[in-house]
Amino acid sequence: MAHMTVRSAYKELNDRLNLFPQGAPPSATLYRILQLLFTEVEAALVAQLPIKPFRAKKAARIWKKPEAEAQRILDELADRGILVDSPHEDGTMVYCLPPPMAGFFEFSLMRLRGDIDQKLISELFYQYLNVEEEFIKQLFCHGETQLGRVFVHEPALDAETSLHVLDYERASEVVRGARHIAVGICYCRHKMEHLGRACKAEREICLTFHSTADALARHGIARRIDAVEGLDLLQKARGQLLVQFGENVRQSVNFICNCCGCCCEAMIAARRFGFLHPVHTSNFLPVVDGSACTGCGRCLEACPVQALALVSAVDPLRPQRRIVRLDPERCLGCGVCAAACPQKAISLARRPQRLITPLNSTHRTVVMAIERGKLQNLLFDVQAHWNHRALAAILGVILKLPPLKQAMASRQMKSRYLEFLIRKFAL
Repeated sequence: MAHMTVRSAYKELNDRLNLFPQGAPPSATLYRILQLLFTEVEAALVAQLPIKPFRAKKAARIWKKPEAEAQRILDELADRGILVDSPHEDGTMVYCLPPPMAGFFEFSLMRLRGDIDQKLISELFYQYLNVEEEFIKQLFCHGETQLGRVFVHEPALDAETSLHVLDYERASEVVRGARHIAVGICYCRHKMEHLGRACKAEREICLTFHSTADALARHGIARRIDAVEGLDLLQKARGQLLVQFGENVRQSVNFICNCCGCCCEAMIAARRFGFLHPVHTSNFLPVVDGSACTGCGRCLEACPVQALALVSAVDPLRPQRRIVRLDPERCLGCGVCAAACPQKAISLARRPQRLITPLNSTHRTVVMAIERGKLQNLLFDVQAHWNHRALAAILGVILKLPPLKQAMASRQMKSRYLEFLIRKFAL
């Protein structure tokens, strides 16, 4: 009976995680991960938490516990990186349960800690993400709108092209505009260290911003830094030819990872499942000057997704000469190849069609939910009733979507009220 209770608690928690667009496919490995991160009692409690941010008073009512006890439990979970907490302007603390990624999976390895076996959980993460693959496919390969996007390698831009780069396309502008900045250990490299597979790239270089950075810094999961140090870290990452990969939004970007091709999950997914477009590219593509390219292969070594190849230069005077050819379908537009080229034979040019980036995390979450058939979970949280302000915010995003995605939302919800709103505001 106890065994059934344990399985039931973690299954309920798994079901709760899967209400969000970024879910977690069930497997024996996932249950072992959850058992390391949550006690059985915690799993049962967290499974009842609402999707939208909430206060201790709400949790106490759901859990049928005194508010002081609920507050203590929530604070302990936040201290371990399971929940993210942020102070509201009224003085109360607001909590939310982040998805596994980007969320509490990463937070478990963003610092050194002794309360969990980090080697064991690293091995389990590798099994769940890199061997079983279903989680990575669901995270990166379902729908058109993805969690993350690539920032262009700014030093690789020439003066003319740089004039046309928008602020939200620059990692440096994200750093300069952030209210809070924190840096933690790269989850991906830390995980690979425990498996003996880590590269030599910088380890303390995972950047978070705004309320997420504030929460992680307050709980010792990340280290609070200023914009000057943040910009220095970006420059250090560029010097190591790391890809700057961040949240796929234009406003209030919450994270920027500095990714290598060997350890980082996003780059591995982009390499394995490139045809499914698991990562939003930058708005740039490399252009190779065939007359200047010597075929040295430095750019091939730097490219994290194998988007470059050496081919014959078709030079009758030098039949052995080879030059680089780009596969634009695989290319992320990160620009590290241009930075790696000793001959400066690679430059960056605008893609023919600009990619659309969601305005903010609410916009992205709604679109992802529509594409993945989970919009109803956002509108009608089974754990708690939405208030009018939250519902209005969600509907406001829906009503600004293109007609095709509005139709998808309407079909999912089967709601005459939603159809009425779409028709009304489409006029």
